[in-house]
Amino acid sequence: MAARLEDLNPNAEIVSKAAARAVNVAAAQGLQGVLKTNLGPRGTLKMLVGGAGQIKLTKDGNVLLHEMQIQHPTACMVARTATAQDDVTGDGTTSTVLLCGELLKQAERYASEGLHPRVITDGFDRARDAAVDFLETFKIPKQNPETDRELLTAVANTSLRTKLEPDLADTMTEAIVDAVQCVAEPGVPVDLHMVEIMHMQQQQGCDSRFVNGIVLDHGGRHPDMPKVMENCYIMTCNVTFEYEKTEVQSGFFYSSAEEREKLVESERKWLDERCKAVVDFKRSVCKNGETFIMINQKGIDPLSLDIFAKEGILALRRAKRRNMERLTLACGGVPMNSIEDMTVDMLGYAGKVSEITLGDDKFTFVEDCKIPKSCSIIIKGPNKHTIDQIKDAIRDGLRAVKNTIEDAAVVPGAGAFEIACALHLNTVLKKSVEGRAKLGVEAFAEALLIVPKTLAENSGLDVQDSIIKLQEEREKTNLPIGIDCNSGDPMLPVEAGIFDNFRVKRQSIYLATVLATQLLLVDEVMKAGKQMGKKKEDNTGLDQEDMD
Repeated sequence: MAARLEDLNPNAEIVSKAAARAVNVAAAQGLQGVLKTNLGPRGTLKMLVGGAGQIKLTKDGNVLLHEMQIQHPTACMVARTATAQDDVTGDGTTSTVLLCGELLKQAERYASEGLHPRVITDGFDRARDAAVDFLETFKIPKQNPETDRELLTAVANTSLRTKLEPDLADTMTEAIVDAVQCVAEPGVPVDLHMVEIMHMQQQQGCDSRFVNGIVLDHGGRHPDMPKVMENCYIMTCNVTFEYEKTEVQSGFFYSSAEEREKLVESERKWLDERCKAVVDFKRSVCKNGETFIMINQKGIDPLSLDIFAKEGILALRRAKRRNMERLTLACGGVPMNSIEDMTVDMLGYAGKVSEITLGDDKFTFVEDCKIPKSCSIIIKGPNKHTIDQIKDAIRDGLRAVKNTIEDAAVVPGAGAFEIACALHLNTVLKKSVEGRAKLGVEAFAEALLIVPKTLAENSGLDVQDSIIKLQEEREKTNLPIGIDCNSGDPMLPVEAGIFDNFRVKRQSIYLATVLATQLLLVDEVMKAGKQMGKKKEDNTGLDQEDMD
């Protein structure tokens, strides 16, 4: 007789067969219930409260799944899969959780009637492959999308309106499209690290804006330095203007005060010569009201700062390395590592440089660059949770625009793909599949409709009525038909400018189906880990300590 796990480990906790499947389905549906109300532009917000009273308002599925405490192992698996979707594509977290939960719910209906889970999963696999093939034909290819501002604006707006208020979403859409078009180059992957996102706790969220240049989170360190400058030459350098420690451990010995004075004087003279070289260079370069900015990665001592201030040079010291990289991309020029052989070609240019003080913090705006390859987005808001909400939305918006450029294609949104794909699976694929696997295809087609159903439900519409209208309209016209969240009527998402990312849809279908099939094929859930923390006793019944 085969040994059972209970015989091997009497402390093991086991859930078998139908009960194991029911546990998994309940966990996935529980997570689906939490995220369901967030989907779409009419979705509701969730308030997350931390242990120390921190507050976060969000409807971003990725943020929710990262911040929530999830203890159920199955729910943890679903959450990890959905956050992996966000890491890869930047969006689609909520859709993946909804689709996975709905696939399990539909499969449970058939499994409870005696259909074997393996038959259902075979149908799911066939339906998934057909859905991905159909997505290839359903997408709208675009030539040179990085130059099509109207398309990029529509994609960014679709993403942002699901996470922010409409007015704020419209403001940030323009900033995001400006930022991506600034850093995008034909045939090269878009590097979103070249978009600096800075936040300032002041004014309203609608005051957030795009800066055609770089914003540094520090300012000049001398009170007499100018605060606003125009027609500026930008010198980026990594040169020290302060006393340096020796590379090897050494000491200076002197026998009188005069010798010490000579030592200090010679060191000061070395620094003064460096400062004089920069001042002479500035005088030779700046003509007709042009100004000079020096941004240094190393230190500048107070006496050197004083020399630069008297000459009208704005000098910033100890700039961050990432800012130095972005500065040369934004303004042009070359980073200098020595003050010998300085030429005008090494300098960048900015139309305006200004310094703003907020409380104890200083910010330097380097704006109006000629051909920038790096830029900034300034997020403003009255409190921390508003800024966090905008920051999460901007991250998703940037990724959505980047995906559109790299895919060179978009998919009509508002549930259009799900309606069309469900109809395709029920009419075309079902005829080619034989046997009981048809039931798996049926279940998959029904599960896809969770997206338009949830959009209708979150908009306060009648779900059945809306879905039937959409399906009838699709059958009549064979056009991409989506749901109008305001009226509940069918509409053309292409005309309304509602687009989803191709790669997000494809990844979501793959991930949700793979996870659902794996969870369906689980027939035993066992908690049978080793017992921890108990002292091992030997045969005599004495502890090791007693023997010692």
